Amino acid sequence: MTDLTKQKCEACTIDAPLVDKKRFAELLKDLDGWEIIYEDINILSKTYSFDNYEDSVKFATDIAKLAEDEDHHPSILLEWGSVRVQWWSHKIKGLHMNDFICAAKTETLIS
Repeated sequence: MTDLTKQKCEACTIDAPLVDKKRFAELLKDLDGWEIIYEDINILSKTYSFDNYEDSVKFATDIAKLAEDEDHHPSILLEWGSVRVQWWSHKIKGLHMNDFICAAKTETLIS
């Protein structure tokens, strides 16, 4: 598999291709703890745990910087001791390669 962290998000247009559901398992292999949930559309989701609120806030801020760098923005739910991150592509109402790239890059922020 290609190292997703070395890839850059591309501009996502309304006619951009969704990732084929047959590829989900392959792409998730390198994304420890990530899952695809269905809430009217497929969403790539993971919840990270922290020992305190300050670490949660720092991680959420790091994700925000990543999102700006990639021009691709997730849903971030910040709570004491946890941060839930959800990536999906709004324009195509589902999962694009950008979402898997950003999930992989999110993982690098924690290690």
